[in-house]
Amino acid sequence: MIIGGMKEKVVANIERDAVAGNLNAKVEVNDPVFTKTEQKTVIQQYLHQDGTWRYRMNNHVSRRVASLATRYFNRRTTFEGVANLKGITGGAIITSNHFNPLDNTVVRRLVQRTSKKRLYIVSRDTNLEMGGFIGYLMRYYDTIPISDDKEYAGRVFPQLVEKVLTAKQYLLIYPEQEMWFNYRKPRPGKRGAYYYAAKFQVPIISCFVEIVDLPQVDNAEFDQTRYVMHVLKPIYPDPNKSVRDNSRAMMAIDYQQKKAAYEEAYGKSLTYRFEPDDVAGWRGERLPVGVEEGKTV
Repeated sequence: MIIGGMKEKVVANIERDAVAGNLNAKVEVNDPVFTKTEQKTVIQQYLHQDGTWRYRMNNHVSRRVASLATRYFNRRTTFEGVANLKGITGGAIITSNHFNPLDNTVVRRLVQRTSKKRLYIVSRDTNLEMGGFIGYLMRYYDTIPISDDKEYAGRVFPQLVEKVLTAKQYLLIYPEQEMWFNYRKPRPGKRGAYYYAAKFQVPIISCFVEIVDLPQVDNAEFDQTRYVMHVLKPIYPDPNKSVRDNSRAMMAIDYQQKKAAYEEAYGKSLTYRFEPDDVAGWRGERLPVGVEEGKTV
């Protein structure tokens, strides 16, 4: 699933920031940047449309389309550890590594296969302004934007999170924050996902997606890949701990579980010393081919 233009600069940015230890840095190029006024405008538009007949209609359409797309994009995806979901009946926050604009479809496919719950996704407010099919889904398919706007982030966003969890649905939050394209390694997360899990007393469904190289060309820079979704042990808040202490403990456990899953999947210790194989399917200039040859989504 190669989304966007050529990735040579992105891979260079990943190498630079991995070496420097900036593991939550933005590495994509040409991403939109909002002014404070633009942030407020986009958030106000999102809140204004939420619940309207137009939104409900587009939400219904987008959910049907995305359901079919999810099945297609994950036709070769396999799932391990699904039994770890047993016993989770209420709302939960799902965490996973973030490596592709469509990696949320791996989580969606897991939810499709194992429950009747809806999956909501926390996504940057700038993604609401994306064009094309992905932009349409970002605006209408159960997305909750996160923004630097203080009023929204401090008051409205927590209410939206609580609403989803109270309704006993799932919420996907990427603790790594920034997407690193096809990057295999789990990165240390930020505390937000775990703060809300502790605050609203719901479990973390800990996931790690393994990326497997395939011997077919995808485009001029990448070979094709497939995914293995590893569902790890759920992490529950301790009722005897404060929200602060719980969130830190849950964050540490989640990272250690993802680290162990990586090491088992790839058969080597997790370090952030950069190697070309860290970016799954990456060929770059080592094996140039025509873009047309064997190209897939």
